[in-house]
Amino acid sequence: MAGTVNRKNSRTEKNNHSGIRRLFTLNIGTIIFGALLLYVIISLFIYLTATHVTSYQVTSGPLAKNQTYTGLAVRSEKVVNADTSGYVTYYARENSKVKKAGVVYGIGPGKQTDQGSDLTEDTLASLRTEMQKFSLNFDPSDYHDVYSFKYVLEGEILDNSLLSAPSATAGSSGSMTIGNETISTASADGIVSYSTDGYENFDLTSITPEEMDEKSYEVKDLKTTEKVAAGQSIYKIIDSEKWSLIIPLSSKQIVQISDRKTIRVKFLKDGATQNAAFSILTMSDGKYYGKLDFTNGLLRYIDSRFIDIELVTNNATGLKIPVTSVVNKEFYTIPDEYATKGGDSQNIGFLKLVTDSKGNESTKFTYTTLYEHKNNKYYIDSSDLTAGDIIVKDGTSSDRYIIKDTDTLEGVYSMNKGYALFRKISIIDKNEEYCIVEKGTSFGLSQFDYIVLNSSKVKESDITAK
Repeated sequence: MAGTVNRKNSRTEKNNHSGIRRLFTLNIGTIIFGALLLYVIISLFIYLTATHVTSYQVTSGPLAKNQTYTGLAVRSEKVVNADTSGYVTYYARENSKVKKAGVVYGIGPGKQTDQGSDLTEDTLASLRTEMQKFSLNFDPSDYHDVYSFKYVLEGEILDNSLLSAPSATAGSSGSMTIGNETISTASADGIVSYSTDGYENFDLTSITPEEMDEKSYEVKDLKTTEKVAAGQSIYKIIDSEKWSLIIPLSSKQIVQISDRKTIRVKFLKDGATQNAAFSILTMSDGKYYGKLDFTNGLLRYIDSRFIDIELVTNNATGLKIPVTSVVNKEFYTIPDEYATKGGDSQNIGFLKLVTDSKGNESTKFTYTTLYEHKNNKYYIDSSDLTAGDIIVKDGTSSDRYIIKDTDTLEGVYSMNKGYALFRKISIIDKNEEYCIVEKGTSFGLSQFDYIVLNSSKVKESDITAK
């Protein structure tokens, strides 16, 4: 029995030793796995301990966004009241131009329900077009547009009614009578509006913050089917193409634009731009306002009292890069009179003086990268020629120049090729965070290039990654 147990223990020990030997047996799979594991560990260590270079993609645009404002539109507006009581028939379309002595509305003793006629095919087609345009462009946030659209439709229908009504000729402004209806005509050329909002006689000498608050703005619709009393407001007429926008200004904004006499204005509603004469208004309460005067564009924004605009003050445009990307690099400067072209090549270089072992002198054409040419000097990289090198003017042997003078150029490190490569820049404008540099400079940048975000983290020719 004891012999049996010993034999079992012996077999067990042999099996254990055999398993250990199999575990540590070297084969090609174990070697490959071990090598890959070691590579991953080393790569991870290098990645975690290395200085990471952050890239920045070059964009195009202005240095900073232009500031936006909500301006209060001030126009030459005159409210016209009814001379007599009665029911009104509107003949001029909302926001349409009328000539002096042109028919605007009529007042009669009864509602003019029977003077209309069936709509013509042209009128129906026009109404369909207007409704289609409105439905495609309607923005629920601009709910006031619904009222304007209603005026447009009513104007189309009223025009149709006017065509079928008895013709009348007014020789002067005022009123005339056709049948039992008193017809009122415009006292001057202008644009007709059938609404008031309390800004018709706006006082530019005493502007208050409450008046500039769009949230409290209310419009009163003057159109009605009810009987009006004598002296009741019927419509208003805007009788001048000149108009203004009033915008609130802070002290900081005044400093930025106080020296301007004209400013380019972009209207955010439709993207249109036009120039405006600019002046600053100072109120007795210490508040400042900007006044933008226009001579055209009135009709385009006639249905808006508050208008969102952008003052186009940041005119410098180019390639936008961070200030932290800018680096200064030293270059050798060589008078441009020593430059020449080598052999059949059109590349510019210099004739470098070389001496052989016997002391014989000769010249060797050396091509160099020219980073800049200004003040009659070429700027070359120190890797092409070094201090103490002698260059000879082409065609002579006595005119020689020893390379020694240096100057610096501003630039950035490009990452497009996987290593830090200096690219020259020419700064147009800058603030604390960004620079605007010229486009299309030789050995410069292009839009969408990748550059080093922080130039202090790398040196030229360092390996980088985007």
